Amino acid sequence: MRHTGERMKAIQDMSFSADAGKFVCIVGTSGCGKTTLLNVIAGLQRPSSGMVLLGGNPVVGPGKERAMVFQNAALLPWRNVLRNVTYGLELQGYSPKQVRQSAREMIDLVGLNGFEESYPRELSGGMQQRVNLARALVTRPELLLMDEPFANLDAQMREFMQTEIERIWGQTGPTTLFVTHAIDEAIFLADEIIVMTNRPGHVKSVVPVNLIRPRLHSIKESAEFHTIEADLRDQIQTEFDELLGQSSRMRQ
Repeated sequence: MRHTGERMKAIQDMSFSADAGKFVCIVGTSGCGKTTLLNVIAGLQRPSSGMVLLGGNPVVGPGKERAMVFQNAALLPWRNVLRNVTYGLELQGYSPKQVRQSAREMIDLVGLNGFEESYPRELSGGMQQRVNLARALVTRPELLLMDEPFANLDAQMREFMQTEIERIWGQTGPTTLFVTHAIDEAIFLADEIIVMTNRPGHVKSVVPVNLIRPRLHSIKESAEFHTIEADLRDQIQTEFDELLGQSSRMRQ
């Protein structure tokens, strides 16, 4: 809400679909409603109008068919890696044997075999995000929601985690919505990219990314990559210029 008590719309007339098994990135200027959109899809926030459909069924709250990975790993500090990953399955009532077996398989998949007994404070930022990802994927969600999961990592670790996400997603295959401010990250990961307008945000365009998989970071030097990058930068710059123009008019 604004100080006047007037409700501020984060997104409006937002309409898009994501095919099963696709990796979709969402980009746009700061404050355009990207995180709000993910929260609504996750069922953590109710829309004032409209609805979200998952497999034809309306989303009315959180559900086990969805999992969310936040910018901060938010691991439980009193639980080791294994017990952080088992947490979601425990809440769903699986047997202890099933829980531990599934968690160990996922820990191995994200490359943390041997760290099962380690605590969050003993892990690097990149390792903590791997635990965060394993905790989300171990429930086998149909839809994985990721809200700038690499924003707090240094540049080298961020590039490494991009490659890891591409590998892990290729082996697990959930439909993925991934919010990022990094255009090169979006192109590297996505099958298609949704560009959002300024607040209240809606879909400005949907840009297909037809680069071959699996992807190596050398693909960022290709002509195809640079063509997509130039298009996205132009679109976002247009939105940014419009935002600056709005701010200037409000001050006059």
